[in-house]
Amino acid sequence: MAQASKVNFVDVGARLRAHRMGRALSPEDLAARLGISRAALYRAEKGEIAKIEMLTAIADELHISLPSLLGVGIEYVDSAVSFFERMRQIEEDSDQIIGLFSPISYLVTTSGYDQVLAEVMRESVAPAQYDEADRILSILLKRKERFAARRPLLASIIADADIEKFLREGLVGRSDLDPDTLTARRHMALREARHISRILREPDIGIQVGVAREPIPSTSFQIVRNGAESTLTVSPFRLGHNPNIRLGVGLITSAPEALELHENIAKQLWATSLKGMEAADHVDALIAKYGIESP
Repeated sequence: MAQASKVNFVDVGARLRAHRMGRALSPEDLAARLGISRAALYRAEKGEIAKIEMLTAIADELHISLPSLLGVGIEYVDSAVSFFERMRQIEEDSDQIIGLFSPISYLVTTSGYDQVLAEVMRESVAPAQYDEADRILSILLKRKERFAARRPLLASIIADADIEKFLREGLVGRSDLDPDTLTARRHMALREARHISRILREPDIGIQVGVAREPIPSTSFQIVRNGAESTLTVSPFRLGHNPNIRLGVGLITSAPEALELHENIAKQLWATSLKGMEAADHVDALIAKYGIESP
């Protein structure tokens, strides 16, 4: 698929903001480091960039390459805050989202999932990183709110093995939780699995879910389409069981080859996935076999 080669400076400004957030720098902090005014940095984050020297200085200060900041080739992102902020930006005006995430696309999870996820992310990091976990959740909530407001088409591919593990173990951030917490987490997983079943039986307009019964890639990815443009995000960061929000390098690209290869994976998985009532019956069977008994 051909992509426009002209640099979009509004997108450059969005990347700048995401990477600044990932470095936990306020606009005032970064402006001071660059020796420019807060207003000048604000204009840069809006895409009003007049000099390549400023971009070079910004890239150096944020420890990213100039090609990544410009969106040329592959954008490498080593911060979960930056990565999820970039996902939010890319999804903002999207027409279609194709996702491979466990146990299901975050965009269609319940508010109860958000409440537990906040606890789970804090469990997975040291107290010094609690602020980072909270910033990620804030970005995720904005993603979900935007999705609910705009309702782009969504195709989410999920694995029955992930649902099984979700039901057996619940959503946890570490292995030493007390029995009562583990039980509560399994009840939460049960509620969420029933929500998945309801989506399959009575799907909202524009939402499609396929349940794959074959092995799927261990790395999550998402393809976002906006008009004639498509963007691929490949995530090493995990929001589900034993989340990883600390280490990894995410990839973001519009390169035709990368898009084509991942689109082919999505098509193959979608073609063999269970859908509709058949998928709902399968999820219900997993719930009956692995779900904790309702209180």
